[in-house]
Amino acid sequence: MRKEAFPRADWPRVVVTTDPELDDLNSMIRLLTHAAEIDLCGLVYAGSKFHYAGDPARGIASHRWPAPGDRLHIDEAIDAYAQVEDTLRVHDPRFPTAAHLRSLVRMGNITAEGEMDEDTPGSTLIADLLRDIALTPDAATGEGGALLDAARPLFIQAWGGISTFARALRTLEEELGGREDWPTLKQRVLDRVVLSSFGEQDSTLSEYIRPRWPGLEHREVATRAWGYTTRDVLLPADLELVGPQWTRENVSARGPLGAAYRVWGDGRRMAADFDPEDYFGETGKTEAQLRAEGYRVWCPVQEAGSFISEGDTSNFTLLIPSGLHSWEDATFGGWGGRQVPHPQLPDTLTSDMRFDLPGLPQPDYPQQVVDHAADGSAPPEYHMTRWWRALQNEFAARLTWSVTPRYEDANHPPAVVVEHPDGGSGLVRRVRPGEVVTLTATATDPDGDHVLLRWWAYPEAGPNPCPTPPRIQDDGAGTAVVTVPAQARPGQAIHLIVEGTDTGTPPLTRYQRVVLEVADAG
Repeated sequence: MRKEAFPRADWPRVVVTTDPELDDLNSMIRLLTHAAEIDLCGLVYAGSKFHYAGDPARGIASHRWPAPGDRLHIDEAIDAYAQVEDTLRVHDPRFPTAAHLRSLVRMGNITAEGEMDEDTPGSTLIADLLRDIALTPDAATGEGGALLDAARPLFIQAWGGISTFARALRTLEEELGGREDWPTLKQRVLDRVVLSSFGEQDSTLSEYIRPRWPGLEHREVATRAWGYTTRDVLLPADLELVGPQWTRENVSARGPLGAAYRVWGDGRRMAADFDPEDYFGETGKTEAQLRAEGYRVWCPVQEAGSFISEGDTSNFTLLIPSGLHSWEDATFGGWGGRQVPHPQLPDTLTSDMRFDLPGLPQPDYPQQVVDHAADGSAPPEYHMTRWWRALQNEFAARLTWSVTPRYEDANHPPAVVVEHPDGGSGLVRRVRPGEVVTLTATATDPDGDHVLLRWWAYPEAGPNPCPTPPRIQDDGAGTAVVTVPAQARPGQAIHLIVEGTDTGTPPLTRYQRVVLEVADAG
């Protein structure tokens, strides 16, 4: 696994693999509202232990899979996007056409849980990208000196099972593994490819990828904050953001994309056959009534119109260019949460989600990811929930774009810049223990809104954080005087965040991160 963060200029490409669960549809809808700024290279249907299509010819029954002929969730989301793509481009001309998005859709390995025996259109798409990476030297450039696509990072997201990606890796190994330069080619893949996932929804990571591809970075980004039990971890002040009123006003009522988004009591279901765990579309029934109808009620019933789940969203929110740059290094923390090295799996960085359900085994090691609030408390999953309101406001704003044909009638995010004392915008500074550093941020807003600037320290962030927070004198206008702790040790780093929130509706937030790297005192 890489020892250093990705270079900031090497903006990553993204392939999404996803199974047909309702939370995947909701995550896909949110992803498409960011399609202007996330470089999508593939949208691939995948199987998992929870959902697979089966194969009657081979005697494999389907499991929680839509009926033959049903519109699957990637296509359903793109259908909604197609109705508003022109309006979205009023607000950002980089939004791709629906036709382009459809050209990225493939069927992956969906027959059974963990099936990776055969090449599929989805695995072939990924294998083609991996082959280009393997055959492209580091830092290779093309016309005009721009980095070649194959020299850039590639994030493979497993919202469902991992078998389609595993099949692509096997295809690459079978094709190139006999070459004398295979170790070099393989290392290029290990250096540029990141797998992110919500858990391990099949066995291919443990049975094939880890043994055959040691060193491949895996970011396990699962959180309860984005899942079906979000209400157990959200900050009390943010519970309104998953309630029926906020969801109706800001999501469901916002055009075709919002209408396609799954909410409690919407009368819809995921699979062709009765699924005893899919009662989310039911309305007007108590838990006792649902059990009497054969449902296994594992998640408390919520009011109709409420948020259900977007379990896989933390896979891509880390790639949104918010200014937090957490895609470069999972330990930085940001809109995709914060991950740390797994205590038992050497190439995995984990959010360490703890999911308390009867009979579900729990880790035998202490909680690994703990962020502290300003008052010193450690709310559950604060590494993710601290960003929740900003992310919900972002989603509400983008759905508003989709139904607002005039740019000036919607809100757009500000831009935050930190000045470097030597000029430019370098955001890494070398400092010594006890040194006093002045940092100045400025903000602009495309709508002319005022932007409120606030500096704060993120003492848990980074691979080697300084545990003692710095002293910050923030003038509230963009300038902070920071005193490096005398206890800071060489090699440690202090992460400082400047947060800029505009006064539009809804208020939108962008950031910059300054990293103070501690050098010797001499």
